[in-house]
Amino acid sequence: MKSKEITIVGAGLIGSLLSIYLRKQGHKVTIFERRSDLRKEKMSAGKSINLALSDRGWRPLKEVGLEAELLKMVIPMKGRLMHDTKGQLTFQPYGKENQAINSISRGGLNKLLMNKAEELGVEIFFGHKCVEVDFEHNLVEFSAKGKHFQVHSDLIFGTDGAFSAVRAAMQKTDRFTYSQSYIPHGYKELIIPASPSGDFVLEKNALHIWPRGAYMLIALPNLDGSFTVTLFLPFEGDGHSFENLNSDDKIIAFFKSVFPDASELMPTLVNDFKAHPASSLVTIKSYPWIRNNTMILGDAAHAVVPFYGQGMNCGFEDCYELNKLIEKNGDDWQRTFKEFNESRPENTNAIADLAVENFVEMRDDVGDEKFLLRKKIEAHLNSLYPEKWIPQYSMVTFNPDMGYAEAMRTGKYQKQVMDEVMSVPNIAETWKNLDYDMIIGDLEELLVQGN
Repeated sequence: MKSKEITIVGAGLIGSLLSIYLRKQGHKVTIFERRSDLRKEKMSAGKSINLALSDRGWRPLKEVGLEAELLKMVIPMKGRLMHDTKGQLTFQPYGKENQAINSISRGGLNKLLMNKAEELGVEIFFGHKCVEVDFEHNLVEFSAKGKHFQVHSDLIFGTDGAFSAVRAAMQKTDRFTYSQSYIPHGYKELIIPASPSGDFVLEKNALHIWPRGAYMLIALPNLDGSFTVTLFLPFEGDGHSFENLNSDDKIIAFFKSVFPDASELMPTLVNDFKAHPASSLVTIKSYPWIRNNTMILGDAAHAVVPFYGQGMNCGFEDCYELNKLIEKNGDDWQRTFKEFNESRPENTNAIADLAVENFVEMRDDVGDEKFLLRKKIEAHLNSLYPEKWIPQYSMVTFNPDMGYAEAMRTGKYQKQVMDEVMSVPNIAETWKNLDYDMIIGDLEELLVQGN
């Protein structure tokens, strides 16, 4: 393969991983990042955003040789631990006994990827803002230290996030389709600190959820014994909303009444609440992802809300799938770009829709007895027919060889079957005696009809 001069705009998680893949293929790679170098900033583990790394994201990181370092950075979460208003707990495993998603610091993972990229010879320039892209001549214009200059390269990749400057340039071109939609909810990040002895004050190996219908609280563990807590709440409205939590007393009263067990563990709640602005949650879809020798991927092409824990994992999978095509097509970059652009968006659109659907499940359903019974029956089906009935969450989270779009289609048919199952009289008492062969037969018939 002939070595190419490659420019990547954005040194976040996706851009850094992409640079590692491309450098390993023998290309000269330079990254330009708008922000300063986060490795030179002090960052508390408990106050940085942490993410859920699952199998789709783990596979590419392992492929580029980072698994040993990852194992030191993650905390496995084996399931959801739901907290009701009385502090009672209900545990729902994510998958089988050996399956878990992994809590990891976004900043820590980004540092690891940047360090690996530089070790391989990738150059990273910080404080460089992308101003414009000339797709016809393969030029990117940057602004740094008050000066503007252009960079020419053979290939350009935009991995500069949901509000990508590279995608913004594409939006000015003909026949570029773009949409963005916000949910009415925003989020604030808070913290549950470790105990004075440095221990976890909640179950360490679980993702904690306080589902409350129109809103919810979640908490993910950090290596220092703390938990990063995220409140998802409507921005506005007559009920509970960020707009109405406008005084210390209201903040304290809200948490004590709605999340009583969590509030007892948050000594800096009011200060954290006021210090962190409410951030919005956006879904972005776009097409095509290519213009001449420029491609966008990751959030720049397809931002998703965080309720399936797949935003980072999906972006990492972008890099993995693109690398497979590079290996297959060699120097035929136009073919690689075309095939990626034709195959990948169907899957990213699917996970975008699934993520919005899962928000409703997490805030409304996970504490409901019928929902928990439904999941119990699905787990039983999976144990009886492990190849024929895989719960949708497991298809998305633990089966990286299955595309998101296929998982979405299969899940739709499973829902039809389970709606029928749950309508059986006295299902809570009779579910163990159901004709499970017939249930599987119904699913297989729907799948055949759907194809």
